[in-house]
Amino acid sequence: MAPTRTTHFMPTDDVVAVALELSNGSWKLALQDGKHQNPAIQTVSADNPARRLEQALDVIARIRDKWAIDPAVPTVVLYEAGQDGFWIHRALSKLNGFEVYICDPSSIPVARHARRAKTDRLDAIRLVECLLAWLHGERGRMRVIHVPTADEEAQRHLVRDRGQMQKEVLQHQDRIRKLLRTVGCWQSIDGDIGKRLAQGQLRCHDGSALPAQLQHRLSRECERLALAEQQFATLEKNLIEQLPPVLQERVAHLRKLKAIGRVGAVRMVLEFFWREFDNRRQVGACVGLVPQPYDSGDSRVDQGISKQGNRKVRSLSIELAWLWLRYQPNSAITKWYLRRVHGNEKNKRGKRIAIVAVARRLMIALWRFLAQGEVPQGAVLKKVKGTALSAA
Repeated sequence: MAPTRTTHFMPTDDVVAVALELSNGSWKLALQDGKHQNPAIQTVSADNPARRLEQALDVIARIRDKWAIDPAVPTVVLYEAGQDGFWIHRALSKLNGFEVYICDPSSIPVARHARRAKTDRLDAIRLVECLLAWLHGERGRMRVIHVPTADEEAQRHLVRDRGQMQKEVLQHQDRIRKLLRTVGCWQSIDGDIGKRLAQGQLRCHDGSALPAQLQHRLSRECERLALAEQQFATLEKNLIEQLPPVLQERVAHLRKLKAIGRVGAVRMVLEFFWREFDNRRQVGACVGLVPQPYDSGDSRVDQGISKQGNRKVRSLSIELAWLWLRYQPNSAITKWYLRRVHGNEKNKRGKRIAIVAVARRLMIALWRFLAQGEVPQGAVLKKVKGTALSAA
């Protein structure tokens, strides 16, 4: 009988499983072929990361020769997602006979003892055991991360750098505002605050000049603010033009919906809709907006949402949900929300719970809009040449 789930490797296939436990100073390798009682544990500690990867490959080749592994037997490598990103995955994937996976560290099962031993060696052994079980069909042993291409990962820096620079601008403005208030100056900092400061227009509460030390600190702060505003304006001007034509079309298509603007569409496309989804459950789980029930015996507890996946997308989806309620009042999603909160308008906690459900439904609706061209029920498209397009 044919198996219900097929993978690259089936239980009868020979494979050399390799787990990498990464740290700043060294890497711990655990190798297992499923035929030895204990895995082989090795350590590589070169200062250069590229050299450390070469040492790891030498260790793998040496262990394969020691165990007399046939050259046709593939090598499967696993490591946890972390600060090393995806460069190891991309480097090893280019080699013949290597299959590389990255797992979510929080998905690895651990002992629930109050005190459990934890070392790099034990972690590497646990990883290689999970990898072998996963290859043999035990998909619940860990969660494998979908790795973006190098271009997809690089494009994210555009929106993330924009968000960081916007945050820096607001931080500088807030710092200037608070420094001025320490001397009783409550004037607005809008406009060219540096020029007004140099002309002596900013004064203390009694009309006297600002202290020299404070004046110098504010001048330096204004210089940093001007630089951040200049960089932010430059990136903001050419943000969409730096994207490939395919992504530009996807952003333009998403912006057709009212309540979704330029920045929100770009962030959503680059952070989330760069990958393909098979069904709505995958969309909700990837955002981390699915419920996490705890139902064991007589104990039933609502633990809230999972909060897994990309937290930037999750926060953005909540923002878009509130905008959707405002600009799409006749959509099916908005009407569903109003029915849920009807009679409980003063219940703020109930609204926060309901808006999370709206965000999940909205993300699924946006995925269908991009993938299948299905306009959300009752949603209104933006006006084009004086007419408004709507979906029944």
